[in-house]
Amino acid sequence: MLYKEYFGNIQQLLNQALETQGPAIEKASRTIADSIKNGGVLHMFGCGHSQMFGMEMFYRAGGLVPVNCILSPQVSLYPHAHWSTFSERMTGLAEEILSEEKIKPGDIMLITSIAGRNALPYEIALGAKNRGCTLIGLYSKAFSSSVTPRHPSGHFYHELCDILLDVGCEPGDASMSIEGLDSKFAPTSSVIGFTILESIEAQVIEDLVHDGYTPPLFVSGNLDKGDEIIKKYVAQYKDRIPGL
Repeated sequence: MLYKEYFGNIQQLLNQALETQGPAIEKASRTIADSIKNGGVLHMFGCGHSQMFGMEMFYRAGGLVPVNCILSPQVSLYPHAHWSTFSERMTGLAEEILSEEKIKPGDIMLITSIAGRNALPYEIALGAKNRGCTLIGLYSKAFSSSVTPRHPSGHFYHELCDILLDVGCEPGDASMSIEGLDSKFAPTSSVIGFTILESIEAQVIEDLVHDGYTPPLFVSGNLDKGDEIIKKYVAQYKDRIPGL
């Protein structure tokens, strides 16, 4: 049964991530924790489906408050998915996007681009670095190594990153095949990427607590006092995170 095989594939990739990504996870967590202690914000950017990684971390019950998800409509799947494919290959768009955000030196920019080859993630990385951000990349080393960069510079965005996190998916991000069907299917990058990011968030919280700093955390609005807590944090961070 293929669904069981898929579970097995995911378990194998999760074990691989745990065995190989520990140092990068710990470094990313420490870097984010230090930024938060100094009033910094974790900004998250992705194109198309990669916007989901930022959505998962933003305004999330049980998640860190100082997270800004850059949900640029030019690269969103709605209202027309193919626009995101066109826009992520464009040069010159990154500054228009970044100019709308309140990015300061000492902030973190986490960019998700699994293949890592398109122009926009590269220019977002370059623009964020020029603004004094530490850059974290979530990508697939295997996928990226199998393609050429589309930016005129000839460089990948992850070449600019200070910390790299590898989701371990194969080129094309489709992990399964079946006799009688030419195309592969069953992507893995989302499940592994979400797990890596949530593990980083857990480690950031542990690091902050060990440092004697109370981490600002959202709670569910469905808890009795949830609205009160959420309202307090929105008021506190609205100036840094326009989307709150």
